Amino acid sequence: MAISISVVLLLLVLAVIFLRNGGLKLSHALVCVLLGFFLAGTSMAPTISNGIAATADVVSGLRP
Repeated sequence: MAISISVVLLLLVLAVIFLRNGGLKLSHALVCVLLGFFLAGTSMAPTISNGIAATADVVSGLRP
């Protein structure tokens, strides 16, 4: 749960930055939101979630 909230917040911050810099139009952001919404209802959702969790585990295990 904490990983998904962190990822959502990170993506939200990136989207706001892109919107302010003009690199992302509002219509493009809405399409991305709709894509994510509908993708969450497919059979790919658990695979994507597991992939993000595995990547977060790898990143958290790295030591600089």
